[in-house]
Formats: sequence, C-alpha cells, structure tokens
Amino acid sequence: MGLMEIKKRDGSTEIYMSEKVVVSAVKCGAPYEVAREIASSLSERSEATMKSSEIREYVLTELRSKGAASAADSWEAYDKKKKS
Repeated sequence: MGLMEIKKRDGSTEIYMSEKVVVSAVKCGAPYEVAREIASSLSERSEATMKSSEIREYVLTELRSKGAASAADSWEAYDKKKKS
C-alpha cells in the first residue's frame, strides 16, 4: 500500500506518520494500546490523501468508541485553546 499524504490547514502536505497520532492521543490520556490501534487503522485506509481535519474527526470518534472519551474531550479542549 502506498503512503498516505495529509493535507494540512495551511494547504501544505506531509506523509502520514502514525506515531504523531499515537503521541497526541497518549498525551491526551488515551491508553497506548488504543492509540496504536487507531493509528494503525488509519495506516490501512485506502485514501491517497486525507485532510488533517478528517484525521482529527476520525481519531476523536475512535477514541470515544473505544472507551477513551475523556482523552477525546482533552484533545478538543487543547484544540480550542490552541486555535483560538
């Protein structure tokens, strides 16, 4: 499978790196195993390109569905602070 590109808010692109998802999720309080599982499932997607906002929504949904809602809430609170 080819490498997925991520289109960032500023229009630039970068190659998807699962460790970025893992580190971000763990910093927000998700168990490492859950974070790894989410990052791995993103790696297996067939899209050639995804927007960073799509990845964010996917990760938040997966965190909540895997019992890590507090980590998803922390992620959103951080985003609000950082982006306001």
